[in-house]
Amino acid sequence: MRKSIIISTFLGILMVSSGALTKALTPTNKIADQQEKIDLEIMIPTEFADWRIDKSIIPLQVDAETQAMLDKIYNQTLSRTYVNSIGERIMLSVAYGGDQSDNLAVHKPEVCYYAQGFEIMKTYADELLTQYGKLPIKRLLAVKGYRNEPITYWVTVGNKAVLPGIDEKLQQLKYGLTGNVPDGMLVRVSSIDVDNAKAYQLQTVFIQDLLSSVNTSERTRLIGILGV
Repeated sequence: MRKSIIISTFLGILMVSSGALTKALTPTNKIADQQEKIDLEIMIPTEFADWRIDKSIIPLQVDAETQAMLDKIYNQTLSRTYVNSIGERIMLSVAYGGDQSDNLAVHKPEVCYYAQGFEIMKTYADELLTQYGKLPIKRLLAVKGYRNEPITYWVTVGNKAVLPGIDEKLQQLKYGLTGNVPDGMLVRVSSIDVDNAKAYQLQTVFIQDLLSSVNTSERTRLIGILGV
């Protein structure tokens, strides 16, 4: 009887200590609160290089359930379609979240497109060479009926662009160990094209043009500091 009481008491102390330790190690200092507030509508130019907003295109709308999830994760979202002088179109989606802790991680396009009835045919990690360094990206191919949509996207956690998965978790942990909650961004570029290689090449040009059109601080928010 006495032994069981001792064990129960020990386990109780251990549970209380574990809860206190978890609370103490839970980051609470939001990096977003220490930075200048951003406005995606202003930060992303409506015209740059050979691109301008195609106002005749209405962005694809997500279902109510998915939108509710996005609203919980992100503070701001932006969706636009751009067109160049020869009629080539690129769809751009940018989402910013002030809390990119493990509990509110970015909503990956693989999940979002699947929820909208697309089949994810291909996905792989890659690097996109920019004028400012190599940007880690994901490429995927989403197909729904006759709609063939090659997609390029990347994720930032704090001041670094990372590949979704292990690299993303490690970056979150890095901030968490210092007591900080990082902000983050997901930038997605896509186009409707049956020629996947051509689509990815055009997306690369678009991304390079976009990064060249914004100032240094805005670019850092979009892609982090490459190479850190």
